[in-house]
Amino acid sequence: MKNDLITDVRLDSLGLHESLLLGIKEAGFSHCTPVQAAALPVLLQHHDVAAQAQTGTGKSAAFLLATMHYLMTTPVAENKTGPWALILAPTRELALQIHRDAEKLGYFTGMRCAAIYGGIGYEPQRAELTQGVDIIIGTPGRIIDFYKQRVFSLDNIEVVVLDEADRMFDMGFITDVRYLLRRMPPAPDRINMLFSATLSERVKELAYEHMNAPETIAIEPEQVTAEKVRQSLYHVASADKIGLLLGVLRQQDATRTLVFVNTKRDAERVTAYLVGNGFDAEVISGDIPQKKREQLLQRFQEGKLPMLVATDVAARGLHIPDVSRIVNYDLPQNAEDYVHRIGRTARAGASGDAISFACEAYVYSLPEIEAYIHQKIPAEMASSQLIATDINPPRRTPRRKAPQSGSQSRGGRRGTGRGTKKTTSAKPAVSEDHADS
Repeated sequence: MKNDLITDVRLDSLGLHESLLLGIKEAGFSHCTPVQAAALPVLLQHHDVAAQAQTGTGKSAAFLLATMHYLMTTPVAENKTGPWALILAPTRELALQIHRDAEKLGYFTGMRCAAIYGGIGYEPQRAELTQGVDIIIGTPGRIIDFYKQRVFSLDNIEVVVLDEADRMFDMGFITDVRYLLRRMPPAPDRINMLFSATLSERVKELAYEHMNAPETIAIEPEQVTAEKVRQSLYHVASADKIGLLLGVLRQQDATRTLVFVNTKRDAERVTAYLVGNGFDAEVISGDIPQKKREQLLQRFQEGKLPMLVATDVAARGLHIPDVSRIVNYDLPQNAEDYVHRIGRTARAGASGDAISFACEAYVYSLPEIEAYIHQKIPAEMASSQLIATDINPPRRTPRRKAPQSGSQSRGGRRGTGRGTKKTTSAKPAVSEDHADS
């Protein structure tokens, strides 16, 4: 973690369970980010928290460490079984990322975590839940499906986490969230954590209704916005956007590039033009099957795929290291989405570029965006020299063979009670930082 996104508070000074300290040490972490420094001391005293924090600030580690510490230090009756904790996320990708972080940080606890989300077959997830788990991490819809089929019970839930609560509202999941919360033990009998990019009135109402007098923590946007993002904007006619995109990409080298568009149809179109003009690019949107999305993200994260064209399904909750450039081919129509999009670069104190195109169709959202971020984005008219004219016809991306995925064994007690510390010398692979993904 880079120094400008950490505090002087050491993680090993907070009284965390020793098995978690081992996981933290193996991951190479030592100091808290601002949201961790603010939230963890409160949570470790068994108080509820409603926290405002942007993506990329380490909030996943905050709620995962607090959750696992509580479960490891709180005895349970012998006749009770898990799951003991439920972590809800609005998207499959975010649920998977949280699950990966949980596996790393909790490796030495022996706790069993299950990622439960839609878009893939039911049976492997059903089998995992049937064997017994300590923590369920997933999206509301699929979790409700299994709950209604009585695959697991919510009777013994002790910890609840709502991540990206504002996004839950945006995506229409809040009814499902309330359905699950009302089938658990009452709020005073569990630890409740809510994390959101904004603590809007509707989010505060949710916290008031389903939490136990939570302490509000607000990490102000000025503290957590990626200050090293170099923002720029080009005013351009819609007809010239493909030419401008090609001109910008040819002009600047970048390690990994994310191109954001507003519709799935335009994502396919832009990707076809990129491929037709010599760029190795793939599209990721809500229509892409879940398994393929996971494969694309893995290739992108590993640096084997230099460019992704994405709708806002990829804008939140993903930690992808070394994304050096974001291109808003379309300005988002929601100001918060602009912040989440550009937050994919310059993570954990690194630097990056965020280049936006303002055409006649979407320029109307620019004043709202600038008001939301409290600054003017440096802007200019796209010059004719920058707009490419030698444009080849669009071409579909070639079919790729799905990569073979190796299996990874898990240790620890399965589905009997709390986790048990691992003594195996095998070490999990860890990412470079523990910023929220």
